[in-house]
Amino acid sequence: MNKTTRRIPIMALALLVSALAADAVTLTLPLSQVKPGMKGRGKSVFQGTAIEEFEAEILGVLENVQPKRNVILARLRGRGLESTGVISGMSGSPVYVDGKLIGAVAYSFSFSKEAIAGITPIEEMLAVGTTPQEPKTGAAATLAIRDDISQEELSGAFLRTLAAKAVDRTSGLTIAPLELPLMFGGFSAAAFERARSFFTPLGFRAVRAGSGGQARPGQAPAGPSLREGDAVGVQLIGGDLDVSAIGTATYVDGSKILAFGHPLYNLGSVDYAMTRADVIAVMPSLESSFKLATAGPVIGRFTQDRTPGAAGEVGVMPRLIPLNIGLRTEPAVRKDYKLKLVADKFLTPALVNLAVSNLVTSEERNYGDISLDFDADVFLDKGGMSVHLEDLFSGNYDNPPVNLSGLLAAVVHFLMNNEFKDVGIFRIDLNVRAIEESRLCSLEKVLLDKYEVSPGEPIHIKVFYRTQKEESLMEEVTVLAPALPAGSEFQLLVGDAATMQQVERAQYRIQEFVPRSLDQLVRLLGNLRKNSRIYFKIMAPKPGLFLKGEEMPNLPPTLKSMFASPRASAAGPTEITRSTLSEYQLPIPYVFKGGATIPVNIRK
Repeated sequence: MNKTTRRIPIMALALLVSALAADAVTLTLPLSQVKPGMKGRGKSVFQGTAIEEFEAEILGVLENVQPKRNVILARLRGRGLESTGVISGMSGSPVYVDGKLIGAVAYSFSFSKEAIAGITPIEEMLAVGTTPQEPKTGAAATLAIRDDISQEELSGAFLRTLAAKAVDRTSGLTIAPLELPLMFGGFSAAAFERARSFFTPLGFRAVRAGSGGQARPGQAPAGPSLREGDAVGVQLIGGDLDVSAIGTATYVDGSKILAFGHPLYNLGSVDYAMTRADVIAVMPSLESSFKLATAGPVIGRFTQDRTPGAAGEVGVMPRLIPLNIGLRTEPAVRKDYKLKLVADKFLTPALVNLAVSNLVTSEERNYGDISLDFDADVFLDKGGMSVHLEDLFSGNYDNPPVNLSGLLAAVVHFLMNNEFKDVGIFRIDLNVRAIEESRLCSLEKVLLDKYEVSPGEPIHIKVFYRTQKEESLMEEVTVLAPALPAGSEFQLLVGDAATMQQVERAQYRIQEFVPRSLDQLVRLLGNLRKNSRIYFKIMAPKPGLFLKGEEMPNLPPTLKSMFASPRASAAGPTEITRSTLSEYQLPIPYVFKGGATIPVNIRK
């Protein structure tokens, strides 16, 4: 056989492979050709990973359900759908008529006696896959921030934004997107209830379950590819905890995937982790049956979250944020947890709050006195910048863990939603030392070794405070007298974070502070006032201006008028009558409460 003869079979084989590849592309049926009475078949996973078929009878088309959006109405049968109704987790299940894809199961009526489903037309979903990548806008930074805010106060402000929203469910009276089963693995009952109140109003059916395990005996390990009808997951938290929403893949074109038929959060361009999923069982419910499932390994990412569904790509990994948590409950007992969170301006802070509060409350008691001594570092992915946090939260019930998780989440929120630069979080490290006792104390008295001094002379201060166990403790510090004219007076303020905040608010007459740059925001977050500090501030009558978070005392009249000009500052300066000459802070192993103001004279 010559070379020419051998080449002909090879060319024929290549043509055959090309033809088979062309045939592999799913054919679609336009909405205009979908008519009532048509009979079709759908695909979904009801147990394990096996794709099974169900019947679909087209009832009609609901036009303009949303602006320029349509829904195909169909009655589903088979695979027990007659008794379960449309199942949460079927979102994205493809439906075919005459072998052509018409769309994805995505909507239902709650408490319906029959499995009447709404199908998102495939042409609307295909438009999602062609949407260009856009910068993520995320959520605006709506929390108030001040340069005198404490870590505990910032934590409370963020937690109030996570308060559960009222859910308006006119049951059975309107067609609504199927709830996505959101599986929680590794969560305590209390943490799960808190998470459920946050996620349920967003269209999820929160389910407390386990994490994904190893492959079943005799089951071949799953490859990275997906098929139409496969169960697919969106993993929000992975690692030692798992939070994953479960749906179905609708359309596969090579590595490109369309799924769900309705949005997850409708956040536009996103970077969600895509996983396989293993359905354990269908859980029947009178309200809404759902798939109980576990997420598998990450196999790709979703890049679009739009009204008609989600689009993604297999084989391209998402950029996830490592969250490393070390929890020490005894001197020789330490547990380490490693998590991966999706990077999203809206979701990431909420997930940080959820993960930290769950792990701390799971390892520690929920009732009784507890103190949490912690330090944390939030590293940004640009410029080598980071925010360092450290403090002590003490109290009873679950207040300390809630305050700690809220603080870390608030800092992440401000960094990811800053208005200066589009930065992400590179890594978060948190170390917590838990003590099963109260670490609260209150100020008793402050004594000075002298109350009349010369400029620059040391002043020795004794601060006496009492713990809840009626222990009387004392700290000594030394400060230097300010350089003031003879015969003048200054004030020495000693107090906790709240006392200093009250003084500064009265002094500056402002409630909020807008940072001028990312650098200033990072400094502000890293210098938040702490519970476990005794603050010392020396103040004297020195008129000046407070402008953009900084005091400007003793300004000459010309400079003062220049800074006060509207052209110089849109923020508007505040005239002050007293200025801060120096400030000190002393760390103590207690949450300190109390304050005192002591007048001191400069010798004549």
